[in-house]
Amino acid sequence: MTQTNSQNTEIIPPRSAIAPEHTWNAESVFSDAEAWEVELKAIQADLPALAKFQGEVKAGPDRLAGALEKRDELIRRMYVVYMYASMQHEVDKGDQAAAMMNAKAGGAFGQVLAAAAFIEPETIEIGQAVVQEWMQIEPRLAIYAHYFADLFRQQAHVRSAEVEELLGMLADPFSSVGQTAGMLTDADLKFAPAVTSEGHERQVTQGNLLKILAEPDRPARRTAWEHYMDAHLAVKNTLANNLATSIKQNVFMSRARRHPATLEAALFALNVDPAVFHNLIETFRKNLPTWQRYFALRRKALGVEQLEPYDLWAPLTPQRQAVPYRQAVDWICEGLVPLGADYVEILRKGCLEQRWVDIYPNQGKFSGAFSSGAPGTYPFIAMSYTDEIFSLSTLAHELGHSMHSYLTWQNQPFVYSNYSLFVAEVASNFHQAMVRAYLLEKEKDVHFQIGLIEEAMANFLRYFFIMPTLARFELETHQRVERGEGLSAEAMTDLMADLFQEAYGGEVHLDRERVGITWATFSHLYVDYYVYQYATGISGANALARRVLSGAPGAAQDYLCFLKAGASLYPLDALKLGGVDLSTPQPVEETFAVMAGMVDRLETLLA
Repeated sequence: MTQTNSQNTEIIPPRSAIAPEHTWNAESVFSDAEAWEVELKAIQADLPALAKFQGEVKAGPDRLAGALEKRDELIRRMYVVYMYASMQHEVDKGDQAAAMMNAKAGGAFGQVLAAAAFIEPETIEIGQAVVQEWMQIEPRLAIYAHYFADLFRQQAHVRSAEVEELLGMLADPFSSVGQTAGMLTDADLKFAPAVTSEGHERQVTQGNLLKILAEPDRPARRTAWEHYMDAHLAVKNTLANNLATSIKQNVFMSRARRHPATLEAALFALNVDPAVFHNLIETFRKNLPTWQRYFALRRKALGVEQLEPYDLWAPLTPQRQAVPYRQAVDWICEGLVPLGADYVEILRKGCLEQRWVDIYPNQGKFSGAFSSGAPGTYPFIAMSYTDEIFSLSTLAHELGHSMHSYLTWQNQPFVYSNYSLFVAEVASNFHQAMVRAYLLEKEKDVHFQIGLIEEAMANFLRYFFIMPTLARFELETHQRVERGEGLSAEAMTDLMADLFQEAYGGEVHLDRERVGITWATFSHLYVDYYVYQYATGISGANALARRVLSGAPGAAQDYLCFLKAGASLYPLDALKLGGVDLSTPQPVEETFAVMAGMVDRLETLLA
């Protein structure tokens, strides 16, 4: 946990000062780094056992089943090795030994993927009709029915074994641009301290920026935000070149797999129609007046002449209740009671006994929060908990991811264990919607309710304002590269500023340079067409939560079926199993209506 010194300056502790019980349960995965190294070498030594199937997949159903099982075994083991190294690195990016482990794991993962690359081209050569016959002959192939159907659906975009091997080998070197951005912004980038209204300095880190922005001291908010953005502006050319390289890689991969464009390539993998993306953007732009009404309400409530970007998280009530970690766990569990006692018990035990969560901030820790794990491990969480309602919300969010993973791993074979990003944000936001509804009903204090709605609007701000704006930026930058146009720091910053100018609608002051550099502060842009899925995810989440909260027959069981499905269905079909259809804009419209209702309620509470 953070401490303060005699000048009330916040001190972020080193990793070594964090109590073991507050860290993720690394020893449940490997006893130490040496054990990790032994398994890594064992995987690499086992690669020839997979290679012996090359050229023999077509020999019969037994050989095909053997190749698939060996591939899945090696990749499953590699997931564990990679996850362990990645977690060690992300919780302390100043740990050079962990950085080396992470790099080694990334290289080994590329070797495994390259070694397995022959399987899909050879399977396609067999032909779909023959593979279907083999599934009737060889029981071990039965579980691969959806996998085979999807493989042949993508047949036109799977290249020869030689080309697939080369593309698999690119996984590690292509990942370096995202890693470089992370090392620069999370480990090497230093931010000038924020200065409070009393002249005290506050340390600014990736982990505590939002905490400062959610505090009442406006000079502290202003200086924290300005110094954070200024640090990114100071290295804007490096970050722009890095992101442009990532976009060029995406264009290369889409063309290598013969897709018409990067958007189609990214969405084709999930069998999602590009209309889903475009419908989202159109719905977002149509609902901008609701956002602008909220900004106007916020300006009035804060009593400021001009609303600034650093005011968007400022508290609207002077009274905010402290929420220690254990209290947060209790409230989250209570809010999820409609999902059943077994669900709640698994979650509670994970948080309080099995150490799923790496809880508190420390120097060098990854900014933000994430859930990570692999079949055979716990679904771990890394975050920086700070004893307030926003951290409770983050914990609920990440636990949604973790419970999704847990139930998928418990109910699906490895081939379907890695559910898509499209559905990932549904479970996380579902948790937040459920817990928020529970607390709004339980706690009647006006200030507490205002705080809860602030948290909700902050979540909507991220998912339904910032992320759709980033999605528009992402589409435009990709299209520019596809047209052969260049990308520079200035061009990216101007584009980002223009998009925010439209979205703010004059209700928020636009500092073009600092708002424009927003693209450099989101590592999400290094995952191709990821950000739009935040908005579709929160839409699915609110639709599903509304079904459960309203007592719709079978709603809770339907939701659990969605979680257990993993990747055994296409994402849109898995969501339909849960009770929501995201192939239409209706869930997006409904969730914007929920947000508008929050604005209405807030206006009444503030009157």
